Amino acid sequence: MNQKTDFGYQTVDIDDKQKLVEKVFDSVATKYDIMNDAMSLGVHRLWKRHAIGMLQVRQGMQVLDLAGGTGDLTLLMHPLVTESGHITLSDINGAMLACAKERLIDKGVVGNIDIVQANAECLPFPDNHFDRIIMGFGLRNVTHKDKALQSIYRVLKPGGRMVILEFSHPTNAVFSKIYDAYSFHVLPKLGELIAKDSASYQYLAESIRKHPNQETLKNMILQAGFDKCEVHNLTGGIVALHKGIKY
Repeated sequence: MNQKTDFGYQTVDIDDKQKLVEKVFDSVATKYDIMNDAMSLGVHRLWKRHAIGMLQVRQGMQVLDLAGGTGDLTLLMHPLVTESGHITLSDINGAMLACAKERLIDKGVVGNIDIVQANAECLPFPDNHFDRIIMGFGLRNVTHKDKALQSIYRVLKPGGRMVILEFSHPTNAVFSKIYDAYSFHVLPKLGELIAKDSASYQYLAESIRKHPNQETLKNMILQAGFDKCEVHNLTGGIVALHKGIKY
C-alpha cells in the first residue's frame, strides 16, 4: 500500500506530491513576483529583508539560497557577500530557475552566483560547505521536511546559521479568522485575475494550514541536529522566522 501525504487539503500518494507541486510552480512562475506583491501588499519584501538581517551575511561567505525561486533573496544578498563571496541559488523547479536566471542577467548580477536545480531533501553539495543557508517560503512544499532539514544541517559549516522564512500560524484568534477569510476567498481570486490560475493559490492557502506550527517546526529543526533554534513571529505570526545554529 502506497504511503500518503498532504497536497493542500487533498490526500495523495507520497510519490506524487513532488510532481503536483512542480505543476503549481510551472503554472505561476512568470507571475510569481507580481503575485507576491499583490498577495502581501508588498510586505513580503520587509519579511525577506528581516530574514537576511537575521542571517548575518558577511563579505566572502559561501551562501545557499535554497528554494530560491526567482532569485529575489539572492539579489538582496549579492552586495553583502561582495565579489569575494559566492551564492548558490538552488530550487527544484526549472521554470522558476529560468525566471531567476533571466532576472539576474537583467540586473547585471553574474559571476559569483551558481544556479543549481536540486531537491532540498538530498542536496548535491559537500558536507560543511556553506557559511549561511536561507530558505524562503519553500519548506512547506517539501514532501519530507525532516529529510530537507537534515540535508541542510549536513551542508552547513560548523559555526554557520540557517534561516527558514515561512508562512505560519497567526498567534491571535481574531486575527487568525480574518487571515483565513483573506486566504480562502481573496487569494484564489487574485490568482485567477493576475496569474490566470486560482487553483494554485487555493493550494497555497491550504498548504499554509497544513504546515507545522512554530513550535513543531522548531522541534523538527532541533531533531535534525541543530544545536539551537530561535523563533521570531512576523506580522502576528502570519510568517515565522526560524533561525538554526550549528556549533
